[in-house]
Amino acid sequence: MKKHSARVAPLSACNSPVLTLTKVEGDERSHDSPAPAEAQAQAGMEAGGRGSRCCWTCSVTQLKKIFWGVLVVLGVCSSWSGSTQLAKLTFKKFDAPFTLTWFATNWNFLFFPLYYIGHVCKSAEKQSPQQKYRECCQFFGDNGLTLKAFFTKAAPFGVLWTLTNYLYLHAIKKINTTDVSVLFCCNKAFVFLLSWIVLRDRFMGVRIVAAILAIAGIVMMTYADGFHSHSVIGIALVVGSASTSALYKVLFKLLLGSAKFGEAALFLSVLAVFNVLFVTCIPIILYFTKVEYWSSFDDIPWGSICGFSVLLLTFNILLNFGIAITYPTLISLGIVLSVPVNVVVDHYLSDIEFNSVRVIAIVIIGLGFLLLLLPEEWDEWLIKLLTRLKVRKKEEIPEGNGDIVSGLQNKSRRTRPSMSSFSH
Repeated sequence: MKKHSARVAPLSACNSPVLTLTKVEGDERSHDSPAPAEAQAQAGMEAGGRGSRCCWTCSVTQLKKIFWGVLVVLGVCSSWSGSTQLAKLTFKKFDAPFTLTWFATNWNFLFFPLYYIGHVCKSAEKQSPQQKYRECCQFFGDNGLTLKAFFTKAAPFGVLWTLTNYLYLHAIKKINTTDVSVLFCCNKAFVFLLSWIVLRDRFMGVRIVAAILAIAGIVMMTYADGFHSHSVIGIALVVGSASTSALYKVLFKLLLGSAKFGEAALFLSVLAVFNVLFVTCIPIILYFTKVEYWSSFDDIPWGSICGFSVLLLTFNILLNFGIAITYPTLISLGIVLSVPVNVVVDHYLSDIEFNSVRVIAIVIIGLGFLLLLLPEEWDEWLIKLLTRLKVRKKEEIPEGNGDIVSGLQNKSRRTRPSMSSFSH
């Protein structure tokens, strides 16, 4: 009766004949089970095989993540430094930073279409564009993307997005790209400070040190050019850009929380819609007031403008969706690695003076940025690592002492004279 119930139970529970067959085969094996030693050896071999397969799978997965991480780092670094340098070149022919900001932000509309193309290529259960849109609209609330949700949950971030990019591009007009890219790295320190104050995130001493280093680097960068008004205004602009970027990230986490990939793509496309509907009037006003004026549309360097927009779109895609294939820390490394790229380009293309104060400021801000990349549990990991090293040292010392003692005992036995030699 026990045997019969063992066969029927999996079928009634899971409705799977395969499970029933597996159970019967297990019962048949139990009648003539191997000897205990053989069973242990067999179990050990199976466990070892499973462990080796698991380790192999984990290592392959990690290697893939690291490989994609290297590609993403190179993409982030090249797109960010390339867009910065291309913006600098564009302003030599087209002195209109706000118009360039407006034009590049319109390209955000491509986020959701690109995401849907990826969904169609990768997903087994394909949805229509309307179905996917309705599903992602739930991010804005139970009623979807209503007019109220648009103005309360999208419009403020559209303003911050435009302000961040405009201040950054306007700073590129005032100072060199190296200083701009270095100072913008301070936004990670500002994110920590705002998160600690507004979101009540965990206090970490190492991140406070990083924030202090960032502030010290800003002061030293200002001192590097002798407190000239031109450089001070440029530094203030890029620090303002880093601050609005940090405010954007903290408010997003506070008001909207976390978003899935489709929701993030739709949100960024909605920002482009806001840009077209409500920001278009500002470049028009700046044009007619001749604040940002160009004689004819033929004089506009469309190649540079479109190239900048494509690079900025690529950077934002990698920054927002790169975590799907690699580690977030590697993505952040791409931003700080753009600094040496800009240093090399500025060294050959501009008359920047890399004095000792500027170099120290670059190093200090870079060090602060790297400290902010440390995970929250870094101190626990460090304690565990030091504990393991101490345990290994303690294990090696007794073994070494045991080897020495046994060697001395063997030597004394060999050198000790036998009593039979004296009897003769």
